[in-house]
Amino acid sequence: MPKSKRAKVITLSKTDKKGKELTIRLFNNIRECIDKFDYCFVFSVDNMRNTYLKDVRQEFADSRLFFGKTKVMAKALGNTPEEEYQPNLSKLYLTGNVGLFFTSRPPSEILSFFEDYIRSDYARAGTSSPRSFTIPAGVVYSQAGEIPQEEDVPLAHSLEPTLRALDVPTRLVKGRIMLDQEHTVCQEGDVLDSKQTRLLKLFGVETAEFRVRMLG
Repeated sequence: MPKSKRAKVITLSKTDKKGKELTIRLFNNIRECIDKFDYCFVFSVDNMRNTYLKDVRQEFADSRLFFGKTKVMAKALGNTPEEEYQPNLSKLYLTGNVGLFFTSRPPSEILSFFEDYIRSDYARAGTSSPRSFTIPAGVVYSQAGEIPQEEDVPLAHSLEPTLRALDVPTRLVKGRIMLDQEHTVCQEGDVLDSKQTRLLKLFGVETAEFRVRMLG
């Protein structure tokens, strides 16, 4: 009688006691989900934000989502046909910053939901800018040309020192912040630094998009 794959002893990576307990718990939770749910997806996340990932978890309260510790997740699935917990699980390719999503909902429903689930947010330092942003010359408005001027309001004069500290050459004229010539905050493709991201946020420019991509 062939040995059951489920009876195999799997050696997990060495770690401290607390870390080992968390690793074993993750390993066991994934295997429980393999038994419980009909489908398993591998996914990645663009511009990770815990708030939006929490919303996804709430939307799929009847499903289960794991993110992080790729090696442990791969071990739980099985890295080879001989080790896989259930047939074909070793074909799921886990590399990089990916997660596992278990559900019994129809795959078409899952794919449709995540195709449409995109949330805008402010960029973080170290990320690449998908667009250029320039503050127009003249009176500095709160959204700096992102909306029609008649719908905008001048930026509060108290923020003028903040702008100068962020390398924007402004000056105060009769209580209004002025810019003698347009100032480019970033160009498309720039790797943003902390000053650039602060300026983008100050003017309400959201250039990051949180989205979950189903990989397999």
